[in-house]
Amino acid sequence: GWQASMKSGSLSYIIPCNRLPVQLMSQVRVYTSSGQKKDLGSEDTNGSNPQETQPKVGTGRQNTSNAGQKQSFLKEPIQVKVKAVLKKREYGPKYTQNNFITGVRAINEFCLKSSDLDQLRKIKRRSPHDDTETFTVYLRSDVEAKSLEVWGSPEALARERKRRKEAEIKYRENLFRNQRLLREYKEFFGNTKPRSSAAAMFFKGPGKVVMVAICINGLNFFFKLLAWVYTGSASMFSEAIHSLADTCNQALLALGISQSARTPDPSHPYGFTNMRYIASLISGVGIFMMGAGLSWYHGIIGLLHPHPIESLLWAYCILAGSLVSEGATLLVAINEIRRSARAKGLSFYQYVVQSRDPSTNVVLLEDAAAVLSVAVAATCMGLTSLTGNPYYDSVGSLGVGTLLGTVSAFLIYTNTEALLGRSIQPEQLQRLTELLESDPVVRAIHDVKATDMGMSKVRFKAEVDFDGRVVTRSYLEKQDIELLLQEIQQVKTLEELEAFMLKHGENIIDTLGAEVDRLEKDLKQRNPDVRHVDLEIL
Repeated sequence: GWQASMKSGSLSYIIPCNRLPVQLMSQVRVYTSSGQKKDLGSEDTNGSNPQETQPKVGTGRQNTSNAGQKQSFLKEPIQVKVKAVLKKREYGPKYTQNNFITGVRAINEFCLKSSDLDQLRKIKRRSPHDDTETFTVYLRSDVEAKSLEVWGSPEALARERKRRKEAEIKYRENLFRNQRLLREYKEFFGNTKPRSSAAAMFFKGPGKVVMVAICINGLNFFFKLLAWVYTGSASMFSEAIHSLADTCNQALLALGISQSARTPDPSHPYGFTNMRYIASLISGVGIFMMGAGLSWYHGIIGLLHPHPIESLLWAYCILAGSLVSEGATLLVAINEIRRSARAKGLSFYQYVVQSRDPSTNVVLLEDAAAVLSVAVAATCMGLTSLTGNPYYDSVGSLGVGTLLGTVSAFLIYTNTEALLGRSIQPEQLQRLTELLESDPVVRAIHDVKATDMGMSKVRFKAEVDFDGRVVTRSYLEKQDIELLLQEIQQVKTLEELEAFMLKHGENIIDTLGAEVDRLEKDLKQRNPDVRHVDLEIL
């Protein structure tokens, strides 16, 4: 086969022959990244091994034929192609010269004023926010140079940063005092963004259901407590405790609804919507501890130490009124859930099990348990009145406690699942996947995750394999092709080729970013539940 040897900057090819090896020397051109070429000739023709240049022992006829064969090979030129590559640029472990920085970061991190930025180069870039298309950024190197110009030295800049950091820590320590000053400031200058009134949330939707339940359960607790004091019935005591637990838990739900409407801040960038689930979870634990626990305790005490019960007439009247009021609250909760489930395209059962609206779910289950517990208490009290046996009344208290424990276990389970971040329904996930795959710029998607963040807010994440040809064509469609062709024809040197590729390569990357923004916008528009989209490029 062919063999190659390099010696003294020359490239030699050895051609196999059945008689003698003939060595040919060819000229090699080496191209540098600067576009210059160097000719490495075959000056070192005598640099080969002396043993190889010595004539072989043989007849003169053989030497003559070999010389003629060597001259015939020398007449044919041999072309050698050398691959020209750019010299690799070493950026080091930390390279920030080409980084962009926003004006807010420049002011905060480099201790500058807005007037200092007026003298720097302003660059328009694609905005990451949905409400604006472009925004202004600055080169980090320019900002660093300006900060050194303003402060004189890196040590002075470091001292100013330390002083501002200490001031920020002191400000946070006095946060409660500063909040009062901020409220006065907003009252004087006015709020920059209109905020919905917290009181308006309790006149519609889940807030209205919770407020109605608080009022009715509070009245029920008062009247049941009077009936228990008058009769001494264990079942009536359980009912009073049940109404008190419902009132406290629904007050906690109202607090969760008001807190969930808070505006997102840097510490909680995704907002406070999960406060409803937290309040519902605590409510479920409260029902178990306060309602079920006390009902079981009072029922067990009644079984161990039974005592005769006084007239139950007033107790029956109060239970009848409680049945009507609890039933009215239950109907309000059912109507609200039906309306919300219809708007989401879900059945009543699916809406409740998936805990789409935890506050309304708690009211629904508590009122359903209240209606059933009233029926259980009335039945056991009636058996006690007919037979005179107080054990039936104690059994009724145990039954009410068991019912409350079942409701609390269901609430704890559903709200825990919601707080853990469960996936959305497979049908909805399939629709989102098909929407992405049907776009021509997408080749494939992998590692798809769609998490229900609560209150009909979905976070979607996927790794996307983009079609580079489609992205490049999208960029070329916005260019003047004739002008681009002229620009290509003017490229003569490696430096010009590098500048051409860097210029259009950066523009193609910007086009890819614009395609990602377009896909995210389409997902949000066609699926209103999707609030946060993270598309990672493979």
